[in-house]
Amino acid sequence: MTDMRRTILWVVFTMSLVLLWDAWNKHTGRPSMFSPAPPAASSSAAPPQPGGSAAALPAPAATASGGTAGATGGIATQAPAVSSSEKITLVTDLYKAVIDTQGGSLVRLELSKYEDQHDRGNPVVLLDQSAQRVYLAQSGLINQNDTGGAFPNHLTAMTALPGDRTLDDGEAQLQLALESAPVNGLQYRKTYTFKRGDYAIGVKHEIVNAGTEPREPQLYLQLVRDGNAPPGESSFYHTFTGPAVYTDAKKFHKIDFSDIEKGKAETAPPADNGWVAMVQHYFATAWLNTAPMPREFRTAKVASNLYSVAMVQPLPAVAPGATQVVDTTLFAGPQEEKKLEALAPGLDLVKDYGWFTILSKPLFWLLDKLHALLGNWGWAIVALVVLLKIAFYWLNAKAYSSMAKMKAISPRITEMRERLKDKPQQMQQEMMRIYKEEKINPLGGCFPILIQIPVFIALYWVLLSSVEMRNAPWVLWITDLSVKDPYFILPLLMTASTMLQTWLNPTPPDPMQAKMMWIMPLVFSVMFFLFPAGLVLYWLTNNILSIAQQYMINKRLGVTK
Repeated sequence: MTDMRRTILWVVFTMSLVLLWDAWNKHTGRPSMFSPAPPAASSSAAPPQPGGSAAALPAPAATASGGTAGATGGIATQAPAVSSSEKITLVTDLYKAVIDTQGGSLVRLELSKYEDQHDRGNPVVLLDQSAQRVYLAQSGLINQNDTGGAFPNHLTAMTALPGDRTLDDGEAQLQLALESAPVNGLQYRKTYTFKRGDYAIGVKHEIVNAGTEPREPQLYLQLVRDGNAPPGESSFYHTFTGPAVYTDAKKFHKIDFSDIEKGKAETAPPADNGWVAMVQHYFATAWLNTAPMPREFRTAKVASNLYSVAMVQPLPAVAPGATQVVDTTLFAGPQEEKKLEALAPGLDLVKDYGWFTILSKPLFWLLDKLHALLGNWGWAIVALVVLLKIAFYWLNAKAYSSMAKMKAISPRITEMRERLKDKPQQMQQEMMRIYKEEKINPLGGCFPILIQIPVFIALYWVLLSSVEMRNAPWVLWITDLSVKDPYFILPLLMTASTMLQTWLNPTPPDPMQAKMMWIMPLVFSVMFFLFPAGLVLYWLTNNILSIAQQYMINKRLGVTK
């Protein structure tokens, strides 16, 4: 039994060192041992230029200037050359948005209510088209027939219609309409509607047949992003960045940039429902169309370190003089779970809880209720841990009682090991006799704790993933629960509490095992100095309550140091 415990401890300790070394590699820019190296940075952040012929999913073709051609989402289209385009800035209560008249694409989006944690004083920039980043929302039309030429797309010149550019006080919404000239018989009109207090942007697509023949267009809705992690992302904990697709049949499905790079990305089969999204820590964008209509899903490598996910919807034939209207929604904002649930089925899953979603969602629900009651996310975390400790009180009591009994017989075990150190077989038999005589299960303190581990890991992901923690204060020096403690007070208290908890545990009779019991808490504590304050507060509260319960049980059983 002792050998098995020693083996388990060595495995845990070794894996901890491996994970710490891997985290340090990522922190210093070296490749991870467990995931492929990130794609090489693009030499230019500019999106690809048009070229090649119209087709559904061709490989990008070389342009006359030697560049790379192709539309995002693997959708290559030919469009009239654009000599210049206008960038139109819209300001609402939530956004500062920039829309390019080339294709009517949304090329920059600042979230006015969210401060950039790594560029204090400036808002979070979600969408961008600059030398450092590319993250765009685009849409357009594809000709699903082999003949007839290309239709207006995100590379086509459009004209912005007159209108307000600022959402004034008292106004409920702000609209911007753009339209193209007819291209091969079709004119494309796009209208953005920004509503006050709403991160769901309405996007209406009007397809007008200005020609003399029926046309059969496809509408594509796509998101383009470079493969880099968001600025300032921690190397000591991983959050997903990349495309995601949802359908009722396949459910939520994340797609790694590396799989797109290798041509191994799996999306979802065609359906009459679903959406596409780009996900990162705390924020997401998603093209939504909740009306039941056919659609297919595509991903593509657009250029070096530039990837796309697209939803393509075949439309009914548009007769000459007729207009086809499709209403869609572009969500672009924070991953607020309740609001996401109301927008589209499964959209709340962009808030990534990993494998523990089934536990994390009810834990966040409870945390949200406690916040509504207490008015502070820090105290809500403390209250939630208290409730969990109450729920698991008897399991913990059983574990700590077993530990206390082990501590009580520790002198006997130490004396026996010294006396029989040259007779290992007899030592093992004598140890098992003592355990049986004292009615002690050596692993009795482990199993009750193991049962609780999934719950506390799920709570870890709740605190790590919840955008509500951004800029949320607790007390005094803790002004943002989503970033590390600026003075490292909570991590120091966390380390002290962990060492005290180790001191209260029974000392293993094996000297090497005893050393490991002290080294492991120190190793784990290193990571807490870089964890968000909300996570450290959760662990610290849990440790303090565990120490109090363990001390009372030790005292009741007469176990002293």
